[in-house]
Amino acid sequence: MNRKTLVLPAVAGLLAPVLAACGGSGSGSSGGDAITVGTTDRFTATKEAPAPLDPAYAYDVGTWNILRQTVQTLLTQPKGEGNPVPEAAEKCGFTDTGKERYACTLRDGLKFASGDKITAADVKYSIDRAMRIKADSGVFALMSTVDTIETQGDREVIFHLKTADATFPYKLSTPVAGIVNPSDYAKDKLRDGFDIDGSGPYTFQSSVKNDELTSATFAKNPNYKGILKVNNDKVVMRSFADADAMGAALTKGDIDVMTRTMSPQQIQKLSDSSGTGKIDLVEMPGLEIRYLAFNTDAASVKSAAVRQAMAQIINRGELVSKVYGTEAEPLYSLVPATITGHSNSFFNKYGDPSVSKARTTMSKAGITTPVKLTLHYTTDHYGSATAQEFQQLQKQLNASGLFDVNIKGTAWSTFRPAEQKGTYDVYGMGWFPDFPDADNYLAPFLDKNNFLGLPYVNSDIRNTLIPESRREDDRLAAAKSLTAIQDLVARDVPVIPLWQGKQYVAARDDITGSAYALNSSSTLQLWELGRGVS
Repeated sequence: MNRKTLVLPAVAGLLAPVLAACGGSGSGSSGGDAITVGTTDRFTATKEAPAPLDPAYAYDVGTWNILRQTVQTLLTQPKGEGNPVPEAAEKCGFTDTGKERYACTLRDGLKFASGDKITAADVKYSIDRAMRIKADSGVFALMSTVDTIETQGDREVIFHLKTADATFPYKLSTPVAGIVNPSDYAKDKLRDGFDIDGSGPYTFQSSVKNDELTSATFAKNPNYKGILKVNNDKVVMRSFADADAMGAALTKGDIDVMTRTMSPQQIQKLSDSSGTGKIDLVEMPGLEIRYLAFNTDAASVKSAAVRQAMAQIINRGELVSKVYGTEAEPLYSLVPATITGHSNSFFNKYGDPSVSKARTTMSKAGITTPVKLTLHYTTDHYGSATAQEFQQLQKQLNASGLFDVNIKGTAWSTFRPAEQKGTYDVYGMGWFPDFPDADNYLAPFLDKNNFLGLPYVNSDIRNTLIPESRREDDRLAAAKSLTAIQDLVARDVPVIPLWQGKQYVAARDDITGSAYALNSSSTLQLWELGRGVS
Protein backbone atom coordinates (compact mmCIF):
# COMPACT_ATOMS: atom_id res chain seq x y z
CA MET A 1 0.00 0.00 0.00
CA ASN A 2 1.30 3.40 -0.93
CA ARG A 3 0.19 6.32 1.19
CA LYS A 4 0.09 9.83 -0.18
CA THR A 5 -0.68 12.90 1.86
CA LEU A 6 -1.96 15.87 -0.09
CA VAL A 7 -1.32 19.08 1.81
CA LEU A 8 -3.49 22.04 0.91
CA PRO A 9 -3.06 25.52 2.36
CA ALA A 10 -5.65 26.85 4.78
CA VAL A 11 -8.63 28.33 2.98
CA ALA A 12 -7.79 31.82 1.81
CA GLY A 13 -9.28 34.96 3.31
CA LEU A 14 -10.05 36.84 0.10
CA LEU A 15 -12.91 36.44 -2.34
CA ALA A 16 -11.90 37.61 -5.79
CA PRO A 17 -14.09 40.46 -7.09
CA VAL A 18 -13.53 39.67 -10.80
CA LEU A 19 -13.17 36.25 -12.40
CA ALA A 20 -12.00 35.51 -15.93
CA ALA A 21 -11.66 32.18 -17.69
CA CYS A 22 -8.17 30.73 -18.07
CA GLY A 23 -7.35 29.14 -21.39
CA GLY A 24 -9.74 27.10 -23.47
CA SER A 25 -12.21 24.37 -22.67
CA GLY A 26 -9.77 21.47 -22.66
CA SER A 27 -11.37 18.04 -22.78
CA GLY A 28 -8.54 15.55 -22.97
CA SER A 29 -9.01 11.80 -22.86
CA SER A 30 -6.83 8.89 -21.93
CA GLY A 31 -9.14 6.28 -23.42
CA GLY A 32 -9.06 2.75 -22.01
CA ASP A 33 -11.64 0.84 -19.99
CA ALA A 34 -14.22 2.56 -17.84
CA ILE A 35 -12.99 3.53 -14.40
CA THR A 36 -15.23 2.12 -11.67
CA VAL A 37 -15.72 4.13 -8.48
CA GLY A 38 -17.29 2.76 -5.31
CA THR A 39 -19.38 4.65 -2.76
CA THR A 40 -21.59 3.79 0.19
CA ASP A 41 -23.92 6.69 -0.65
CA ARG A 42 -27.47 5.49 -1.25
CA PHE A 43 -29.75 7.21 -3.73
CA THR A 44 -33.42 6.44 -3.24
CA ALA A 45 -36.61 7.90 -4.70
CA THR A 46 -39.35 7.89 -2.07
CA LYS A 47 -42.81 9.35 -1.63
CA GLU A 48 -41.29 12.09 0.54
CA ALA A 49 -38.36 12.69 -1.83
CA PRO A 50 -39.28 11.53 -5.34
CA ALA A 51 -36.77 13.78 -7.15
CA PRO A 52 -33.40 13.12 -5.49
CA LEU A 53 -31.31 14.32 -8.45
CA ASP A 54 -33.18 17.48 -9.42
CA PRO A 55 -30.82 20.46 -8.88
CA ALA A 56 -33.74 22.34 -7.33
CA TYR A 57 -34.06 19.64 -4.65
CA ALA A 58 -30.75 17.82 -4.13
CA TYR A 59 -28.87 18.97 -1.05
CA ASP A 60 -26.42 16.39 0.25
CA VAL A 61 -22.87 15.48 -0.67
CA GLY A 62 -23.82 12.27 -2.49
CA THR A 63 -26.38 13.75 -4.88
CA TRP A 64 -24.24 16.84 -5.43
CA ASN A 65 -21.33 14.61 -6.39
CA ILE A 66 -23.50 13.27 -9.20
CA LEU A 67 -24.79 16.68 -10.28
CA ARG A 68 -21.35 18.30 -10.35
CA GLN A 69 -20.33 15.85 -13.08
CA THR A 70 -23.40 16.44 -15.21
CA VAL A 71 -24.96 19.87 -14.65
CA GLN A 72 -22.83 22.89 -15.49
CA THR A 73 -22.67 26.04 -13.37
CA LEU A 74 -21.49 29.53 -14.25
CA LEU A 75 -18.53 29.12 -11.90
CA THR A 76 -16.79 26.10 -10.44
CA GLN A 77 -14.60 25.44 -7.44
CA PRO A 78 -11.05 24.58 -8.49
CA LYS A 79 -9.21 21.45 -7.56
CA GLY A 80 -7.29 21.94 -4.36
CA GLU A 81 -8.43 25.22 -2.85
CA GLY A 82 -9.07 28.73 -4.06
CA ASN A 83 -11.75 31.08 -5.29
CA PRO A 84 -14.35 30.00 -7.86
CA VAL A 85 -13.31 30.18 -11.51
CA PRO A 86 -15.47 30.61 -14.62
CA GLU A 87 -16.95 27.41 -16.02
CA ALA A 88 -20.04 27.93 -18.21
CA ALA A 89 -19.21 31.62 -17.94
CA GLU A 90 -16.40 33.31 -19.82
CA LYS A 91 -16.15 35.93 -17.09
CA CYS A 92 -18.03 37.02 -13.98
CA GLY A 93 -17.70 39.82 -11.45
CA PHE A 94 -19.35 42.41 -9.27
CA THR A 95 -20.05 45.60 -11.20
CA ASP A 96 -20.66 47.87 -8.24
CA THR A 97 -18.81 48.72 -5.04
CA GLY A 98 -21.76 47.67 -2.88
CA LYS A 99 -21.58 43.99 -3.93
CA GLU A 100 -25.22 44.00 -5.00
CA ARG A 101 -24.88 43.61 -8.79
CA TYR A 102 -23.11 40.58 -10.24
CA ALA A 103 -22.75 40.02 -13.97
CA CYS A 104 -21.64 37.00 -16.02
CA THR A 105 -20.94 36.53 -19.71
CA LEU A 106 -21.53 33.00 -21.03
CA ARG A 107 -18.97 31.21 -23.14
CA ASP A 108 -19.78 31.38 -26.82
CA GLY A 109 -21.24 28.22 -28.33
CA LEU A 110 -22.45 26.51 -25.16
CA LYS A 111 -24.74 23.53 -25.72
CA PHE A 112 -26.64 21.04 -23.63
CA ALA A 113 -25.62 17.41 -24.12
CA SER A 114 -28.70 17.08 -26.35
CA GLY A 115 -27.23 19.68 -28.72
CA ASP A 116 -29.68 22.44 -27.77
CA LYS A 117 -28.11 25.89 -27.51
CA ILE A 118 -27.64 27.38 -24.04
CA THR A 119 -28.57 31.04 -23.60
CA ALA A 120 -28.69 33.50 -20.75
CA ALA A 121 -32.44 32.85 -20.58
CA ASP A 122 -31.72 29.23 -19.61
CA VAL A 123 -29.52 30.39 -16.73
CA LYS A 124 -32.26 32.71 -15.50
CA TYR A 125 -34.89 29.99 -15.92
CA SER A 126 -32.85 27.46 -13.94
CA ILE A 127 -32.18 29.65 -10.90
CA ASP A 128 -35.63 31.25 -10.93
CA ARG A 129 -37.05 27.72 -11.01
CA ALA A 130 -35.19 26.64 -7.86
CA MET A 131 -36.29 29.77 -6.02
CA ARG A 132 -39.89 29.34 -7.19
CA ILE A 133 -40.20 25.64 -6.24
CA LYS A 134 -38.68 26.17 -2.77
CA ALA A 135 -38.09 22.47 -2.19
CA ASP A 136 -38.29 21.29 1.40
CA SER A 137 -34.62 20.28 1.27
CA GLY A 138 -33.91 23.99 1.79
CA VAL A 139 -31.34 24.20 -1.01
CA PHE A 140 -33.08 27.23 -2.51
CA ALA A 141 -31.89 29.27 0.47
CA LEU A 142 -28.44 29.41 -1.11
CA MET A 143 -30.00 31.89 -3.53
CA SER A 144 -31.69 33.88 -0.75
CA THR A 145 -29.81 37.10 -1.53
CA VAL A 146 -31.01 37.13 -5.16
CA ASP A 147 -33.69 39.74 -5.85
CA THR A 148 -34.06 39.57 -9.62
CA ILE A 149 -32.17 38.10 -12.56
CA GLU A 150 -31.81 40.10 -15.77
CA THR A 151 -30.62 38.96 -19.19
CA GLN A 152 -29.13 41.06 -21.95
CA GLY A 153 -28.97 39.21 -25.24
CA ASP A 154 -28.05 35.53 -25.35
CA ARG A 155 -24.88 35.69 -23.28
CA GLU A 156 -25.25 38.28 -20.50
CA VAL A 157 -26.76 37.43 -17.11
CA ILE A 158 -27.05 40.04 -14.35
CA PHE A 159 -27.95 39.20 -10.76
CA HIS A 160 -29.45 41.99 -8.67
CA LEU A 161 -29.00 41.13 -5.01
CA LYS A 162 -31.17 42.19 -2.07
CA THR A 163 -28.12 42.81 0.09
CA ALA A 164 -24.37 42.75 -0.31
CA ASP A 165 -23.05 39.19 -0.60
CA ALA A 166 -19.32 38.68 -1.13
CA THR A 167 -19.91 34.89 -1.03
CA PHE A 168 -22.26 34.97 -4.03
CA PRO A 169 -19.62 33.72 -6.53
CA TYR A 170 -19.28 30.59 -4.42
CA LYS A 171 -23.03 30.08 -4.42
CA LEU A 172 -23.11 30.24 -8.21
CA SER A 173 -20.71 27.29 -8.22
CA THR A 174 -23.18 25.00 -6.43
CA PRO A 175 -25.61 22.61 -8.19
CA VAL A 176 -28.71 24.59 -7.19
CA ALA A 177 -27.42 27.18 -9.69
CA GLY A 178 -26.90 24.46 -12.31
CA ILE A 179 -28.12 25.21 -15.83
CA VAL A 180 -31.00 22.96 -16.93
CA ASN A 181 -32.92 22.72 -20.18
CA PRO A 182 -36.48 24.09 -19.90
CA SER A 183 -37.52 21.28 -22.26
CA ASP A 184 -36.57 18.72 -19.59
CA TYR A 185 -37.35 20.53 -16.32
CA ALA A 186 -40.80 22.05 -15.67
CA LYS A 187 -40.66 25.53 -14.19
CA ASP A 188 -42.87 24.78 -11.17
CA LYS A 189 -42.43 21.05 -10.58
CA LEU A 190 -39.53 18.81 -9.59
CA ARG A 191 -38.33 16.15 -12.01
CA ASP A 192 -39.02 12.79 -10.38
CA GLY A 193 -36.71 9.81 -10.70
CA PHE A 194 -33.07 9.54 -11.67
CA ASP A 195 -32.82 11.26 -15.06
CA ILE A 196 -30.36 14.14 -15.50
CA ASP A 197 -29.84 16.30 -18.58
CA GLY A 198 -27.28 19.08 -18.51
CA SER A 199 -24.15 20.47 -20.14
CA GLY A 200 -21.47 19.27 -17.73
CA PRO A 201 -18.42 17.19 -18.60
CA TYR A 202 -20.43 13.95 -18.53
CA THR A 203 -23.77 12.56 -19.62
CA PHE A 204 -25.57 10.32 -17.15
CA GLN A 205 -27.29 6.95 -17.31
CA SER A 206 -28.72 5.23 -14.26
CA SER A 207 -29.42 1.64 -13.28
CA VAL A 208 -32.32 1.51 -10.84
CA LYS A 209 -33.84 -1.31 -8.79
CA ASN A 210 -36.76 -0.88 -6.40
CA ASP A 211 -36.54 2.91 -6.69
CA GLU A 212 -32.88 2.87 -5.68
CA LEU A 213 -29.91 3.78 -7.84
CA THR A 214 -27.57 0.79 -7.97
CA SER A 215 -25.04 2.16 -10.45
CA ALA A 216 -24.52 5.18 -12.66
CA THR A 217 -22.55 5.58 -15.86
CA PHE A 218 -20.85 8.88 -16.66
CA ALA A 219 -19.83 9.14 -20.32
CA LYS A 220 -17.78 12.05 -21.63
CA ASN A 221 -20.06 14.70 -23.10
CA PRO A 222 -18.92 15.57 -26.64
CA ASN A 223 -20.75 18.90 -26.45
CA TYR A 224 -19.10 19.99 -23.19
CA LYS A 225 -17.39 23.36 -23.31
CA GLY A 226 -15.81 24.59 -20.11
CA ILE A 227 -12.62 24.84 -18.10
CA LEU A 228 -12.36 21.20 -17.01
CA LYS A 229 -10.01 18.74 -18.69
CA VAL A 230 -11.65 15.32 -18.79
CA ASN A 231 -9.04 12.59 -18.42
CA ASN A 232 -11.24 9.58 -19.14
CA ASP A 233 -14.01 8.51 -21.51
CA LYS A 234 -16.28 6.79 -19.01
CA VAL A 235 -16.70 6.34 -15.25
CA VAL A 236 -19.08 3.89 -13.58
CA MET A 237 -20.19 4.58 -10.01
CA ARG A 238 -21.37 1.62 -7.94
CA SER A 239 -23.25 1.94 -4.67
CA PHE A 240 -22.39 -0.55 -1.91
CA ALA A 241 -24.35 -1.53 1.17
CA ASP A 242 -21.39 -0.91 3.47
CA ALA A 243 -17.70 -0.05 3.61
CA ASP A 244 -16.60 -3.69 3.98
CA ALA A 245 -18.30 -4.72 0.74
CA MET A 246 -16.79 -1.71 -1.03
CA GLY A 247 -13.32 -2.50 0.32
CA ALA A 248 -13.55 -6.13 -0.76
CA ALA A 249 -14.47 -5.01 -4.29
CA LEU A 250 -11.40 -2.75 -4.40
CA THR A 251 -9.11 -5.53 -3.22
CA LYS A 252 -10.48 -7.93 -5.85
CA GLY A 253 -10.18 -5.32 -8.59
CA ASP A 254 -13.93 -5.11 -9.20
CA ILE A 255 -13.67 -1.36 -8.63
CA ASP A 256 -10.74 0.98 -9.22
CA VAL A 257 -11.42 3.72 -6.69
CA MET A 258 -13.02 3.78 -3.22
CA THR A 259 -14.48 7.05 -1.95
CA ARG A 260 -16.83 7.88 0.89
CA THR A 261 -17.43 6.43 3.29
CA MET A 262 -14.56 4.23 4.46
CA SER A 263 -14.58 2.96 8.02
CA PRO A 264 -11.89 4.07 10.47
CA GLN A 265 -10.69 0.47 10.63
CA GLN A 266 -10.32 0.32 6.85
CA ILE A 267 -8.37 3.55 6.76
CA GLN A 268 -6.09 2.40 9.55
CA LYS A 269 -5.47 -0.95 7.87
CA LEU A 270 -4.65 0.65 4.54
CA SER A 271 -2.45 3.20 6.26
CA ASP A 272 -0.51 0.60 8.22
CA SER A 273 -0.17 -1.95 5.46
CA SER A 274 3.15 -2.36 3.70
CA GLY A 275 1.37 -4.74 1.25
CA THR A 276 2.23 -5.23 -2.37
CA GLY A 277 1.80 -1.62 -3.42
CA LYS A 278 -1.33 -2.23 -5.50
CA ILE A 279 -3.51 0.26 -3.63
CA ASP A 280 -2.77 3.91 -2.92
CA LEU A 281 -4.40 5.73 0.00
CA VAL A 282 -4.64 9.48 -0.39
CA GLU A 283 -5.23 11.55 2.74
CA MET A 284 -6.46 15.12 2.36
CA PRO A 285 -7.48 17.86 4.78
CA GLY A 286 -11.23 17.75 5.13
CA LEU A 287 -13.95 20.24 5.91
CA GLU A 288 -16.57 17.70 6.93
CA ILE A 289 -18.10 18.27 10.36
CA ARG A 290 -20.44 16.32 12.64
CA TYR A 291 -22.80 17.80 15.18
CA LEU A 292 -25.90 17.28 17.29
CA ALA A 293 -28.94 19.40 16.42
CA PHE A 294 -31.89 20.25 18.65
CA ASN A 295 -35.56 20.86 18.06
CA THR A 296 -35.59 23.70 20.57
CA ASP A 297 -39.40 23.65 20.63
CA ALA A 298 -39.43 20.07 22.00
CA ALA A 299 -40.25 19.84 25.71
CA SER A 300 -37.23 17.69 26.59
CA VAL A 301 -34.66 20.20 25.26
CA LYS A 302 -36.64 23.44 25.27
CA SER A 303 -34.64 24.74 28.22
CA ALA A 304 -31.26 26.09 27.15
CA ALA A 305 -29.88 24.73 30.42
CA VAL A 306 -30.41 21.15 29.23
CA ARG A 307 -28.57 21.82 25.98
CA GLN A 308 -25.82 23.73 27.80
CA ALA A 309 -25.35 20.85 30.22
CA MET A 310 -24.92 18.43 27.32
CA ALA A 311 -22.33 20.75 25.80
CA GLN A 312 -20.57 20.83 29.17
CA ILE A 313 -20.48 17.04 29.55
CA ILE A 314 -19.56 15.76 26.08
CA ASN A 315 -15.90 14.84 25.86
CA ARG A 316 -14.97 15.36 22.22
CA GLY A 317 -11.38 14.19 22.66
CA GLU A 318 -12.48 10.87 24.12
CA LEU A 319 -15.19 10.50 21.46
CA VAL A 320 -12.76 11.04 18.59
CA SER A 321 -10.03 8.89 20.13
CA LYS A 322 -12.27 5.89 20.77
CA VAL A 323 -14.20 5.98 17.50
CA TYR A 324 -12.23 7.76 14.78
CA GLY A 325 -8.61 7.82 15.92
CA THR A 326 -6.40 10.04 13.80
CA GLU A 327 -9.07 10.45 11.10
CA ALA A 328 -10.86 13.25 12.99
CA GLU A 329 -10.24 16.11 15.41
CA PRO A 330 -12.43 17.62 18.14
CA LEU A 331 -14.41 20.65 16.99
CA TYR A 332 -15.60 23.51 19.21
CA SER A 333 -17.52 25.52 16.61
CA LEU A 334 -19.63 24.92 13.53
CA VAL A 335 -16.76 26.48 11.57
CA PRO A 336 -13.76 24.14 11.10
CA ALA A 337 -10.39 25.21 12.43
CA THR A 338 -8.91 25.58 8.93
CA ILE A 339 -11.53 28.10 7.76
CA THR A 340 -10.93 31.84 8.07
CA GLY A 341 -13.19 33.19 10.81
CA HIS A 342 -13.09 30.06 13.01
CA SER A 343 -13.41 30.56 16.76
CA ASN A 344 -13.23 27.92 19.52
CA SER A 345 -16.43 29.34 20.98
CA PHE A 346 -17.67 26.19 22.72
CA PHE A 347 -14.32 25.62 24.42
CA ASN A 348 -14.15 29.28 25.39
CA LYS A 349 -17.62 29.00 26.92
CA TYR A 350 -17.47 25.57 28.59
CA GLY A 351 -13.78 24.63 28.89
CA ASP A 352 -12.95 21.01 29.66
CA PRO A 353 -15.80 18.54 30.21
CA SER A 354 -17.25 18.88 33.72
CA VAL A 355 -20.19 17.02 35.21
CA SER A 356 -20.20 19.27 38.27
CA LYS A 357 -20.57 22.42 36.16
CA ALA A 358 -23.34 20.76 34.14
CA ARG A 359 -25.14 19.79 37.38
CA THR A 360 -24.92 23.38 38.62
CA THR A 361 -26.32 24.70 35.33
CA MET A 362 -29.31 22.37 35.46
CA SER A 363 -29.90 22.95 39.18
CA LYS A 364 -30.02 26.72 38.78
CA ALA A 365 -32.59 26.30 36.00
CA GLY A 366 -34.71 23.99 38.15
CA ILE A 367 -34.32 20.99 35.82
CA THR A 368 -35.35 17.64 37.28
CA THR A 369 -32.76 14.97 36.57
CA PRO A 370 -32.15 12.61 34.97
CA VAL A 371 -33.52 14.09 31.75
CA LYS A 372 -34.78 11.36 29.41
CA LEU A 373 -33.66 11.75 25.80
CA THR A 374 -33.39 9.73 22.63
CA LEU A 375 -30.47 10.59 20.35
CA HIS A 376 -31.33 9.78 16.74
CA TYR A 377 -28.80 9.02 14.02
CA THR A 378 -28.80 7.70 10.46
CA THR A 379 -27.45 4.21 9.92
CA ASP A 380 -26.41 4.43 6.28
CA HIS A 381 -25.41 7.98 5.35
CA TYR A 382 -22.26 8.89 7.26
CA GLY A 383 -20.51 5.55 7.57
CA SER A 384 -20.55 2.51 9.81
CA ALA A 385 -18.78 4.30 12.69
CA THR A 386 -21.83 6.49 13.35
CA ALA A 387 -23.42 3.82 15.56
CA GLN A 388 -20.24 3.59 17.65
CA GLU A 389 -20.15 7.39 17.91
CA PHE A 390 -23.65 7.50 19.35
CA GLN A 391 -22.95 4.65 21.72
CA GLN A 392 -20.06 6.70 23.07
CA LEU A 393 -22.23 9.82 23.40
CA GLN A 394 -24.86 7.77 25.24
CA LYS A 395 -22.22 6.40 27.59
CA GLN A 396 -20.80 9.84 28.41
CA LEU A 397 -24.18 11.46 29.06
CA ASN A 398 -25.57 8.58 31.11
CA ALA A 399 -22.39 8.34 33.19
CA SER A 400 -23.05 11.89 34.39
CA GLY A 401 -26.23 10.78 36.16
CA LEU A 402 -27.94 13.87 34.72
CA PHE A 403 -29.34 12.17 31.63
CA ASP A 404 -31.09 8.93 30.77
CA VAL A 405 -30.26 8.56 27.09
CA ASN A 406 -31.39 6.01 24.53
CA ILE A 407 -30.11 5.95 20.97
CA LYS A 408 -31.94 4.97 17.78
CA GLY A 409 -30.61 4.51 14.26
CA THR A 410 -32.74 4.93 11.13
CA ALA A 411 -32.07 4.64 7.40
CA TRP A 412 -31.44 8.00 5.71
CA SER A 413 -34.51 7.74 3.47
CA THR A 414 -36.66 7.76 6.63
CA PHE A 415 -34.37 9.77 8.90
CA ARG A 416 -34.10 12.92 6.76
CA PRO A 417 -37.87 13.47 6.21
CA ALA A 418 -38.52 12.82 9.92
CA GLU A 419 -35.85 15.33 10.92
CA GLN A 420 -37.31 17.94 8.57
CA LYS A 421 -40.74 17.47 10.11
CA GLY A 422 -39.38 18.08 13.62
CA THR A 423 -40.00 14.51 14.72
CA TYR A 424 -36.72 14.23 16.61
CA ASP A 425 -35.80 16.21 19.73
CA VAL A 426 -32.05 15.55 19.34
CA TYR A 427 -30.35 14.09 16.28
CA GLY A 428 -26.94 13.74 14.70
CA MET A 429 -26.03 15.20 11.33
CA GLY A 430 -22.98 15.80 9.19
CA TRP A 431 -22.15 18.76 7.01
CA PHE A 432 -20.01 18.91 3.90
CA PRO A 433 -19.67 22.54 2.84
CA ASP A 434 -21.35 23.89 -0.25
CA PHE A 435 -18.29 26.10 -0.51
CA PRO A 436 -15.28 26.63 1.79
CA ASP A 437 -16.27 29.79 3.64
CA ALA A 438 -17.38 30.37 7.24
CA ASP A 439 -20.71 31.74 5.99
CA ASN A 440 -21.59 28.28 4.72
CA TYR A 441 -21.14 26.75 8.16
CA LEU A 442 -23.40 29.32 9.81
CA ALA A 443 -26.15 30.66 7.54
CA PRO A 444 -27.49 27.21 6.46
CA PHE A 445 -28.16 26.41 10.14
CA LEU A 446 -29.15 29.81 11.51
CA ASP A 447 -30.70 31.94 8.77
CA LYS A 448 -34.31 32.02 7.63
CA ASN A 449 -35.28 28.88 5.66
CA ASN A 450 -32.33 26.96 7.13
CA PHE A 451 -31.97 23.48 5.68
CA LEU A 452 -32.60 21.73 9.01
CA GLY A 453 -35.78 23.65 9.66
CA LEU A 454 -34.49 24.53 13.14
CA PRO A 455 -37.02 26.54 15.16
CA TYR A 456 -34.17 28.45 16.85
CA VAL A 457 -34.22 32.13 15.88
CA ASN A 458 -31.72 34.79 16.87
CA SER A 459 -32.58 38.14 15.30
CA ASP A 460 -29.10 39.57 15.85
CA ILE A 461 -27.61 36.71 13.85
CA ARG A 462 -30.16 36.86 11.03
CA ASN A 463 -30.68 40.59 10.68
CA THR A 464 -27.30 42.04 11.61
CA LEU A 465 -24.35 39.66 11.88
CA ILE A 466 -24.85 37.49 8.78
CA PRO A 467 -25.49 40.51 6.51
CA GLU A 468 -22.47 42.31 8.03
CA SER A 469 -20.17 39.38 7.36
CA ARG A 470 -21.29 39.13 3.74
CA ARG A 471 -20.28 42.69 2.96
CA GLU A 472 -16.58 41.87 3.34
CA ASP A 473 -14.53 40.64 0.37
CA ASP A 474 -11.65 40.18 2.78
CA ARG A 475 -12.91 37.36 4.97
CA LEU A 476 -10.45 38.30 7.69
CA ALA A 477 -12.33 41.59 7.95
CA ALA A 478 -15.54 39.58 8.52
CA ALA A 479 -14.02 37.74 11.49
CA LYS A 480 -15.60 40.01 14.12
CA SER A 481 -19.14 39.30 12.91
CA LEU A 482 -18.41 35.61 12.35
CA THR A 483 -16.97 35.21 15.86
CA ALA A 484 -19.99 36.94 17.38
CA ILE A 485 -22.28 34.43 15.62
CA GLN A 486 -20.25 31.48 16.90
CA ASP A 487 -20.30 32.88 20.45
CA LEU A 488 -24.10 33.20 20.35
CA VAL A 489 -24.41 29.61 19.15
CA ALA A 490 -22.21 28.45 22.06
CA ARG A 491 -24.42 30.40 24.47
CA ASP A 492 -27.79 29.26 23.14
CA VAL A 493 -26.76 25.78 21.89
CA PRO A 494 -29.19 25.07 19.04
CA VAL A 495 -26.44 22.68 17.90
CA ILE A 496 -23.38 21.06 19.48
CA PRO A 497 -20.38 20.67 17.14
CA LEU A 498 -18.50 17.42 17.74
CA TRP A 499 -15.64 16.87 15.31
CA GLN A 500 -14.16 17.63 11.91
CA GLY A 501 -12.77 14.90 9.69
CA LYS A 502 -10.16 14.29 7.03
CA GLN A 503 -10.89 13.01 3.54
CA TYR A 504 -9.64 9.77 2.03
CA VAL A 505 -9.58 8.16 -1.38
CA ALA A 506 -8.20 4.69 -2.04
CA ALA A 507 -7.32 3.71 -5.60
CA ARG A 508 -5.59 0.91 -7.41
CA ASP A 509 -2.13 1.95 -8.46
CA ASP A 510 -2.87 2.12 -12.21
CA ILE A 511 -5.31 4.99 -11.57
CA THR A 512 -3.95 8.51 -12.00
CA GLY A 513 -5.38 11.71 -10.56
CA SER A 514 -6.62 10.20 -7.29
CA ALA A 515 -4.95 13.02 -5.34
CA TYR A 516 -7.44 15.41 -6.93
CA ALA A 517 -10.50 13.15 -6.95
CA LEU A 518 -11.89 15.27 -4.10
CA ASN A 519 -11.48 18.98 -3.53
CA SER A 520 -11.53 20.77 -0.18
CA SER A 521 -15.35 20.86 -0.16
CA SER A 522 -15.53 17.05 -0.59
CA THR A 523 -16.60 17.55 -4.19
CA LEU A 524 -16.01 14.45 -6.30
CA GLN A 525 -14.07 15.34 -9.45
CA LEU A 526 -14.33 12.27 -11.68
CA TRP A 527 -12.75 14.10 -14.59
CA GLU A 528 -9.40 14.07 -12.76
CA LEU A 529 -9.19 10.26 -12.89
CA GLY A 530 -7.27 8.46 -15.60
CA ARG A 531 -5.81 5.05 -16.22
CA GLY A 532 -2.04 4.69 -16.33
CA VAL A 533 0.41 1.84 -15.84
CA SER A 534 0.44 -0.34 -12.72
